[in-house]
Amino acid sequence: MFDVIGKRRWFYLISLLFTIPGLFFILLTPFTTAGLQFTIDYTGGTKWEIRFADPNVTPAQVKAVFATQGLEASAVSTSSGFIEIKTVKPADFLEVVPSEPPSVTPTGSPAAGGSGPPSGSPTASGSPTPSASASPSPSGSPTPSATPSTPPATGNTQIPTQGTLGALAKALQAELGPIAEQRSLTTIGAVVSSDLISQALILILVGSVGILLWITYRFRDVKFGFTALVALLHDVIVVVGIFAILGTFFHVEIDALFVTAMLTVIGFSVHDTIVVFDRIRENKARHAGEPFDAIVNHSVLQTFGRSIMTSLTVVLTLLALLLFGGAAIQDFVLALLIGIISGTYSSIFVASPLLVDWHLFDDRRHGRLTATRSPRVRRSAT
Repeated sequence: MFDVIGKRRWFYLISLLFTIPGLFFILLTPFTTAGLQFTIDYTGGTKWEIRFADPNVTPAQVKAVFATQGLEASAVSTSSGFIEIKTVKPADFLEVVPSEPPSVTPTGSPAAGGSGPPSGSPTASGSPTPSASASPSPSGSPTPSATPSTPPATGNTQIPTQGTLGALAKALQAELGPIAEQRSLTTIGAVVSSDLISQALILILVGSVGILLWITYRFRDVKFGFTALVALLHDVIVVVGIFAILGTFFHVEIDALFVTAMLTVIGFSVHDTIVVFDRIRENKARHAGEPFDAIVNHSVLQTFGRSIMTSLTVVLTLLALLLFGGAAIQDFVLALLIGIISGTYSSIFVASPLLVDWHLFDDRRHGRLTATRSPRVRRSAT
């Protein structure tokens, strides 16, 4: 019989090898450009994905054009030759600035700067412009009343022609050649991004506290609740840490779906931990008198097959989605995949061993000795 609890120090070491590098890169995030890379969902700003007809255009050239326009931007190459451009400009960056109104001179009126009422009819010379935003005033001069258009939605594929982005598109095409395709154009305001951050933190915090209270109440022992919470924290650090490493070296970003993935991972991890803990409680009553570490080891081995098979079916499904689901959900599926694997590991090799160590520490602190069954003595026949 494999002694999982007896080798728990090795499993702790494996957990440290996965969590410490990730935690290091997480802590780098506020101070350097390394660490977690956030989309505009959390930072606010504008993201613009375009592909030039010339495949040799580089992100550095795009950044240089933005700099000549007085805007700071980051640009990286993505799949299929697209270049992703990000700025920290808020939502008003995409407001369309109306062009200069056409010069309209009433028939028979004097030149600009003249005085006196115009003679003849005040009909404007030339054909009227197609814009319905300009309406003639009683004096005969048009008054522009154009209203800025709403920001393009996510997935907008129409290259802008007006406003600040329109000017940037013209500058890019004049310098680097025509833009062949626009994949998306998204803008998020600073208020929306700050709301998303606060809501994400509240969701994770409330979920964790609720899990702690419920498990403590369900098993009538705070040790079960806290060890389950430590295993949950282990899974969160593993997933976030791996994304911090991927963000540093491969520019993988965290978007709004990442919070959904983390909440799913938390639920799955706790579910698997509860299965093991419930078997420990049953065996503790069934095998009263045995050492607690032996009871936990039996319980882990009894639920091992069920945990692995349940996780394996989910992992196979997520692998299929990761390979064939497309780029839109790739990072979301990757977070789920890492979290499910980590959650299965922590339920078996982290939560249960921690429960044993805490139980043994509590026994030593209170001067209790682990009760053991007295061996049965066979009576020899006389």
